[in-house]
Amino acid sequence: MAEIEVLLPKMGESVAEATVITWLKEVGETIEAEESLIEIATDKVDSEVPAPVDGVLVKKLFNEGDVAQVGDVIAIISTEVGAEVSASAPAVEEVTEPSEEVVAEVSAPLAKTATEQVEISKTGDSGRFYSPLVRNIAKEEGISMSELEKISGSGKDGRVSKTDILDYIKNRGNQSTTSAPAAETKAKEAPKDKVIAKTTEINKPVHNPTIPVGPNDTVVEMDRMRKLIADHMVMSKQTSPHVTSYVEADVTNIVNWRNKVKNQFQKENGEKITFTPIFIEAIAKAIKDFPGINISIDGTNIIQRGNINIGMAAALPSGNLIVPVIKNADRLNLLGLTKAVNDLANRARQNKLTPDEIQGGTYTMTNVGTFGNVFGTPIINQPQVAIMAVGAIRKMVSVIETPEGDTMGIRHKMFLSHAYDHRVVDGALGGMFVRKVADYLESFDPNREI
Repeated sequence: MAEIEVLLPKMGESVAEATVITWLKEVGETIEAEESLIEIATDKVDSEVPAPVDGVLVKKLFNEGDVAQVGDVIAIISTEVGAEVSASAPAVEEVTEPSEEVVAEVSAPLAKTATEQVEISKTGDSGRFYSPLVRNIAKEEGISMSELEKISGSGKDGRVSKTDILDYIKNRGNQSTTSAPAAETKAKEAPKDKVIAKTTEINKPVHNPTIPVGPNDTVVEMDRMRKLIADHMVMSKQTSPHVTSYVEADVTNIVNWRNKVKNQFQKENGEKITFTPIFIEAIAKAIKDFPGINISIDGTNIIQRGNINIGMAAALPSGNLIVPVIKNADRLNLLGLTKAVNDLANRARQNKLTPDEIQGGTYTMTNVGTFGNVFGTPIINQPQVAIMAVGAIRKMVSVIETPEGDTMGIRHKMFLSHAYDHRVVDGALGGMFVRKVADYLESFDPNREI
């Protein structure tokens, strides 16, 4: 019998694992090549994995909710008609429960705590991510969140793997009797001034207040994407001291030019031209003038990004946000930017973006003017150090300077809000950058060729 292994494919830069959301085929069902087999989720986007060949699904190796690593075999497809299917449970189930030998070595008091309800969050106070498999084992063994945070992880970025937590459980009884005296001795030996300095460096966990629910209230749990967004936003505010600078820009030339060419542009190129690609073009030019905005921070090191990859926040039908990225935006002309913006925005609304298309951004723009907002105070999209919000374009009475003297006129104006990480971007750089973007917008050529 010819059996084909289905591997979890590479899903973009820095994506090493994915959570199984739904199996779209059951064991014993036939499937065609390129037909979707399984729906998966990374920490950025949901996507589907297609079958590599025609055949019959004979075995699933991961359950819904499990985490698989890139390159793992997630299923087996037989290419023979009438293939014998495997009735056995997915192999991963064998490791979700600690072995009898491991459980036998856990002391009675510890076994008692395993029956208690333990709240384990996906991300600890340290910022370390815990997979569903690790969280399930922690709950079953009564390992608290604070205790889980102390386990040394061998995975990427210090993540705790299945092996790490099972090894910890196996030796937990010995650790519980020896760790306390050792810690006490260490504390006695430490100089007083060092102890004080250490405690000031550790952020105390923030406990959410208890919210009363009224008789007419409805409780709705956040969906998975909203939870991810919430975690990312809180992490960004805790990571970066945000400062925001504002500039008003006169975009009359841009408005008049777009009104003049939009019908011809669509006829010749099959694309609608919006203001977004024009804004992105100006931002890309300003980044080349001020490369200190196009960086990331790694501890005390500054990473200067070699490419200008601009993300654009897009609203989904669910109300959630996603940030597809235009790679090498500075190398695209206005037509290329327009096609990229329209394509990414359309596929974002249809939930058809690939993980790679939302990775690798070095700067982000969000258009709050879409909702009629004049300006906003955006939150930095980590690990970037700055983000710009563009507000609604409004007709305003303005003073116009002419060689003959000042006069009054109706102009199209908008606000630009530039939020930046004050650890590495000072007010001078942050302010000059947003002013430069406004300068590029205001100097737009009204006679520009399409």
